[in-house]
Amino acid sequence: MTSRSALRSRRALAVPAGMALATALAFLPAAATAAPLPADGTTAARAPRAAADSLSYVVNVQRPDAVTIARVKKEIVRAGGTVVQVYDRIGVVVAHAADPGFAQRIRAVQGVQSAGATRTAPLPAQSTTAVGEPKRLTNEQARAAARQAAPGQDPMQPLQWDLPAIKADKAHEKTLGSRDVTVAVIDTGVDDTHPDIAPNFDRAASVSCVSGKPDTSDGAWRPGAHESPHGTHVAGEIAAAKNGVGMTGVAPGVKVSGIKVSTEAGFFYTEAVVCGFMWAAEHGVDVTNNSYYTDPWYFNCTTDPDQKALVEALTRATRYAERKGAVNVAAAGNENFDLAADSLTDTSSPNDSTPGTRTVDPSVCLDIPTQLPGVVTVASTGAKGLKSSFSNYGLGVVDIAAPGGDNTRYQTPAPPAVSGLILGPLPGGGYGYMAGTSMASPHVAGVAALIRSTHPKASAETVKSLLREQADDTACPTPYDIDGDGTADAVCEGGTRHNGFYGAGIADALDAVQK
Repeated sequence: MTSRSALRSRRALAVPAGMALATALAFLPAAATAAPLPADGTTAARAPRAAADSLSYVVNVQRPDAVTIARVKKEIVRAGGTVVQVYDRIGVVVAHAADPGFAQRIRAVQGVQSAGATRTAPLPAQSTTAVGEPKRLTNEQARAAARQAAPGQDPMQPLQWDLPAIKADKAHEKTLGSRDVTVAVIDTGVDDTHPDIAPNFDRAASVSCVSGKPDTSDGAWRPGAHESPHGTHVAGEIAAAKNGVGMTGVAPGVKVSGIKVSTEAGFFYTEAVVCGFMWAAEHGVDVTNNSYYTDPWYFNCTTDPDQKALVEALTRATRYAERKGAVNVAAAGNENFDLAADSLTDTSSPNDSTPGTRTVDPSVCLDIPTQLPGVVTVASTGAKGLKSSFSNYGLGVVDIAAPGGDNTRYQTPAPPAVSGLILGPLPGGGYGYMAGTSMASPHVAGVAALIRSTHPKASAETVKSLLREQADDTACPTPYDIDGDGTADAVCEGGTRHNGFYGAGIADALDAVQK
């Protein structure tokens, strides 16, 4: 498996069709601009920047009232900053400033609870290069799949072992989901022109939030020609239409929207993600899918003033979205980390400048948004129903599991499926395989959409409870030796009904539409 330092989204792995899990969908940061991190997980002192170099900041006010926000905005300008966007409902201000001491000055302002830089590289983000992308299915492979399709199946559905793994195929016999339900894909952008996505695309709930403020211009939510196909793949897994074309989504009758939060270089910065959750909350979204972590820190330590501010801003945004009715679903990550461990070693942060090595306590240093309160944390399983070799886990952290694929050699699907990875659409009308907890999370988002379709008045908390209650109990494998080398690759703690590998169990789409 590709090393963690080489991964960009940390949530998806991409490989050519029919091949083993080998290559990361990766973006590597360019020239280094920051010093290594000290071992205690706090931010190291950084080299002075030229006056023209600006960073982006989030400023969290103590009380989101008009007087406090007006005072803080005035002080931001007085400190040499520029106010980019104000989310007054949650008391978060996005600002730009070139002064390296800006955050420290603003923290001293009356009415400010926390403030911190969202990145370590100056604006705009450093340029990067892609290292490996999904290979499109060939016409011959597509025709071979279509010959295997049963009556009522979309042509590529025989390749989708993941649908029967959560009984989605049986669920579709009862309902495809409601057109009144929308799932927002907060991601790298969605190609709404794809024939499997266009029929279900919710344009009104789509936007680009890359700058930290909404951009509603036509097509702003789409990925550029050289940007990641990740968001399009995820959107199709959730809601690819059952229309006799291509593949089938978990909830092929619901709507899907694209909320683009990733820069061209592939970075998911806090101000963009906050904007994404706020947009979803204000536009009637029922479920959000979050198959990423928020850059540049893999783990955001609340003992560090900058990172603490990022955690606070996103906590406010996710909680607000949930209060407005959205169920927030997120991928657990691809490092085979035990997120319930006493300590972990992070070698990849900050990933937009110079990564260092630090030992972190995952109870106070959080992978966000997946470890935020109320967010549904999803682990990945393979074609044999085992935890994927790469999937993070952790008793009390993972809420539920779903298919995200795995090395085909480790978990080989039953024919006619040929790959242990997950099939999905790619921008431009194609299809390809990917794997990761990125692919597991949209399966749960799709099941949540089916639950909301069945129970249209259910609160977000009720939908989350039903997700857990309806999940299929899955016991810990003993031992877990996924590569068969005689050595345990991870230790699962807990019982059959709830454990660190699968949480409450594997998501069940059939129960979602009949209970």
